[in-house]
Amino acid sequence: MAAGETMFRIIGVSHYYNEGRENQVEALADINLEIRRGEFVTIIGTNGSGKSTLAKHLNALLLPSRGRVLVKDMDTRDAGKLWNIRQTVGMVFQNPDNQIVATTVEEDVAFGPENLGIPPAEIRRRVDEALAIVDMAEYKQAAPHLLSGGQKQRIAIAGVIAMRPECIVLDEPTAMLDPSGREEVMATVLKLNREEGITVVHITHYMEEAVWSDRVLVMDGGRIILAGTPREIFGRVAEIKAIGLDVPQVTDLAARLQRDGYPLPAGILTVEEMVRELCQLE
Repeated sequence: MAAGETMFRIIGVSHYYNEGRENQVEALADINLEIRRGEFVTIIGTNGSGKSTLAKHLNALLLPSRGRVLVKDMDTRDAGKLWNIRQTVGMVFQNPDNQIVATTVEEDVAFGPENLGIPPAEIRRRVDEALAIVDMAEYKQAAPHLLSGGQKQRIAIAGVIAMRPECIVLDEPTAMLDPSGREEVMATVLKLNREEGITVVHITHYMEEAVWSDRVLVMDGGRIILAGTPREIFGRVAEIKAIGLDVPQVTDLAARLQRDGYPLPAGILTVEEMVRELCQLE
């Protein structure tokens, strides 16, 4: 597959929970979206905005009520393509304890490849490689339940990497972690995208995590209402706050200083940028 080729094509997708019943809920409403191979896309939105529902359509955990989801041109509604779709797209969820199944780290990472019927020598190579990528090689004999939350989530990611997906979808993988654990996981995710070329779709409610994306999608009421680079999205502070979201703290501070008359550019995303801009005002 050539670099930049389409990984996902989502065409007119709507999804209803309890479809046809009195308590039917429209979770997605006519979503149209393309995600390219090698992109790092972050999806943000308030609770109930549809972001996790959309994530579960990307490897056919859910099927659309209307429309089509194509993964490398494979239709998720085609049961004969399900195996290939699940090998192409790996999923990482909020709670790493729900994805850890073995008594040692290396056994846990080997679980997926074993189920794929990979030969033992290749499994050994994949496990070692995956643990090295997430910087957890020294813990391969450790008991997963004794690790920190951030370490457990990195092991869960290693287990997905060992199955060699072309894309990883992360559904709020840092929601249960402390700031140190979140930093560990985000460093791992960035490494996978920048160094390994893995397409990343990241669902989060931490705005600071979206800063490192190529593209940010903002969802509200089951629709994508804004899309753009992190600088474009977070430069629209009032719009983002109007739908109940926040912006990175340093972006919010910059906006307040702008209102007080400081000539700062819109969409400052990092402390380093803020320091540089303030120094230029002296």
